[in-house]
Amino acid sequence: MSRTILITGASSGIGRSICQHLLEADYTVVGLARDFSKFPCNHPNFTAHPIDLADLKKLPDQLAAIAAAYPALDGLICNAGQGRFGNLEQFAYQQIRDLIDLDFTSHAYTVRAFLPHLKKRRQGDILFMGSEAALQGHPKGSIYCAAKFALRGFSQALRQECAGAGIRVTLINPGMVQTPFFDTLDFAPGAESDQHIEPTDIALAVATVLAARPGTVFDEINISPQKKVIDFGKKSE
Repeated sequence: MSRTILITGASSGIGRSICQHLLEADYTVVGLARDFSKFPCNHPNFTAHPIDLADLKKLPDQLAAIAAAYPALDGLICNAGQGRFGNLEQFAYQQIRDLIDLDFTSHAYTVRAFLPHLKKRRQGDILFMGSEAALQGHPKGSIYCAAKFALRGFSQALRQECAGAGIRVTLINPGMVQTPFFDTLDFAPGAESDQHIEPTDIALAVATVLAARPGTVFDEINISPQKKVIDFGKKSE
């Protein structure tokens, strides 16, 4: 059965890898991201919609238009996000707001826009890209952890709310993934193959969730590198 899946944060890193994997598996993919200039995907089953998911004032109308344009859509992968770390007093108030808006509230808005359509279809998948930061608080991660903890609670409640409508809700919690996520940070995962996760590892997990037998739900999937190594060498660059 052909499926149409929407992916937020589709232009880079994990989102980009998921897009490519699903397109190779003959899915139709609708991608949302702020900038697709670095992802010139010309696949006939891929449509890009440049949207700033952090602009919450515009987001409801933009998402409503996309929902109306894709009546066959039966899956959401809420992947957009950014990282900002530091002691709480180092955050400006607007930085707190911006991080929560993108890493949690934009996901709630996205699901809100498409959920009535999915419930009418009586089937579908909603996947959230969480983090190991949703499982335990970490120093200098108070706001990032708060956003991911909120996303985890949201997914747990939504899973129960949607079960009667045939909608499966899954949260994937990766450890450190080797992506441009770390380009603006002063640390990164270790470079050895057993010290980080590859985006393709996450894409394979997503494909497994989507291919599961109807009625079977992967509630949460935690994915970690075999060895946890954090490279702080970027501080000296």
